[in-house]
Amino acid sequence: MSKFCSNCGKEIPENSTFCPSCGTSIGGTNSNQNNSNNTSINAPVLEYRDIAIAIILSIVTCGIYGIFWIISLTNDANKVSDRPTDTSGGMVILLTLITCGIYGIYWNYKMGQKIYEAGQRYNKSISDNSVLYLVLSLFGLAIVNYALMQSDLNKFSNK
Repeated sequence: MSKFCSNCGKEIPENSTFCPSCGTSIGGTNSNQNNSNNTSINAPVLEYRDIAIAIILSIVTCGIYGIFWIISLTNDANKVSDRPTDTSGGMVILLTLITCGIYGIYWNYKMGQKIYEAGQRYNKSISDNSVLYLVLSLFGLAIVNYALMQSDLNKFSNK
């Protein structure tokens, strides 16, 4: 019979004394002082991307690198938010094209929420910028959003 963690709800291997996800002791005692450290340690590690280079490459390649950047941002956000089944980066591009950019505006807003929730989960200092992303995308400044998102996602890298 499977055991589940009383703190995070994830499945625990049979002979474990601690939850591999959050570090809670299986014996029922929850070491709160170690929880904040363990959640930072267990945070997914993402590849560091230099924001200035990404912006320059997006401009020089007439937006082609920007498409790759959107795909990478989406997939990285799905990884840290613990929602790998959310819309993939390729699907975001496709839906944005099909809806003439409307889905892209919605995507910017949802990415702000997703990155903020991931920051809360792993004790990273990330603000909820979802409304800012929405406003900037409405004014055609989505590349600023990408830079801000990348800045927040870089907090999950080792650099």
